[in-house]
This record gives sequence, C-alpha cells and structure tokens, in this order.
Amino acid sequence: MTPKQEKRIKTELTVAHSDFEKGLNARAFFKTNNHMISEDLVQDTFIKTWSYLLKGGKIEMMKAFLYHVLNNLIVDQYRKHKTTSLDLLIEKGFEPKTNDSSENIFNALDGKAALLLIVRLPKIYQKVMRMRYIQDLSLKEMSLLTGQSKNSIAVQIHRGLEKLKLLYQN
Repeated sequence: MTPKQEKRIKTELTVAHSDFEKGLNARAFFKTNNHMISEDLVQDTFIKTWSYLLKGGKIEMMKAFLYHVLNNLIVDQYRKHKTTSLDLLIEKGFEPKTNDSSENIFNALDGKAALLLIVRLPKIYQKVMRMRYIQDLSLKEMSLLTGQSKNSIAVQIHRGLEKLKLLYQN
C-alpha cells in the first residue's frame, strides 16, 4: 500500500469517526447498557474497519458498513461467556451454600438405620411404612392396594412413625 493510499484511508476514517462516533456509541450503549463496553465496541468497530481498508477492501457506504460491523461485535459480546465476580454477587445478596458433606452422610446413615428398624414394628405398621417411605406411594395408591380408606392408612402411618421414633431413640 502506498503512502498516498494510506493517507486517503486515514482521512476517510477520521471523517467517519467524527461523523458517526456519537451515533455508534448511542447504539452500542442501547444494546449493552454499559458505557465502557459500548466505547470498546465502537473502538473495535473502527479498528476492524481500518484493517479491512488496509487489506484492500472497498466500502461503498461508510455509515452502513460501520453499523454492520458494530452489530456483529454486539452479537459477539452477547455470546461471550460472562464471568461474574463472587464479590459482586455477595454485594447483591447472594450467599453461596456450604456443602456440609458430613451432615449429608449422617442423614443417609440415620435413614438407613430407620429403614432397618421398620422390621421391628408390628406387621400392620411395617406394611404401610414400607409402602409410604420405601416405595413412595401416595395415600390414594395405598388405599387402592390394601382396600382400606385413606384415613385409616394415614392413622396407621402416623402411629407407625410414633413407634419408629421410640425404637430409634432407644
């Protein structure tokens, strides 16, 4: 590229910058809602246009070309994986959960111990406790299987839980 061509490109881009920068910034801010990002996108627009012109590209309508490049950069910005600082999240009220695995282990062990104690219940309670807590059946399903009313099954489950609590505490 000759110095004369380079000077012509510089002049063309300088004029375009002074004519369209304000509108490009407004468009970018409208889409991103962040001044710093919108300014960066507009600057990247002019840099990409500059490199396109240096490679010998032809631009018929500068304004349309600049807006096209800017829109593509905005789309790229949307698609970027955005990382958020933990400090910012905490300031907004987010509190990360602590994974207390020892508590989960104790809950699992307690549940297994309770399941083993079901065998020590009277037969009438064993059946409904297994159906409710092992097979995870609803009262309606249990009443259809046993032929008893939902109310009587609910009473048996309640009484079975009380007896299971007594066995578990001993």
